[in-house]
Amino acid sequence: VIMKLLLLFVTSALAGTPVIVSRSEWGAASPTETNPLKINPPPFVVIHHSESQVCATTARCKTIVKNIQSYHMRSRGWEDIGYNFLVGGDGKVYEGRGWNKHGSHAIPYNNKSIGICFIGNFGASAPPSQQIQAAKDLIAYGVSKKLISSNYKVLGHRQAANTSCPGNSLFAIIKKWPRFLTN
Repeated sequence: VIMKLLLLFVTSALAGTPVIVSRSEWGAASPTETNPLKINPPPFVVIHHSESQVCATTARCKTIVKNIQSYHMRSRGWEDIGYNFLVGGDGKVYEGRGWNKHGSHAIPYNNKSIGICFIGNFGASAPPSQQIQAAKDLIAYGVSKKLISSNYKVLGHRQAANTSCPGNSLFAIIKKWPRFLTN
């Protein structure tokens, strides 16, 4: 009986806690520079999509995240991957720059936001439910640890720049989130 109660407690305590794959676990290259956020905890969460294939396995997600980092650093000349976190179709969160770091994902929000990229192209189709839940869990975790402001606002990348990102389907989903920033 005690073991069953302990298992129930541990299971309920972990519900809603995101599984975060660290930079070392996905094989990140070292950044050439890191800068802290100017506003911390940040009052904004900016949602993106990678415009790549959706990844359903951890191995595939790791490969895509490495490719995104390589593109951002080699082709764009950025100091690291642009996003703070990336969310895979496997329901896991991949650490990009991480918490408290200035991103390169949405001018003028880079120094006051957490940039979350959904791995995949969500123009015509919606992300898998586990991917959406992982992003929500990451945001809730960030708020609970005071890594995201408790009165944060969510916006899609298209609200900061002339882009279709995060895709029409994903944008329609985040517009229904309670802290969505209406312009």
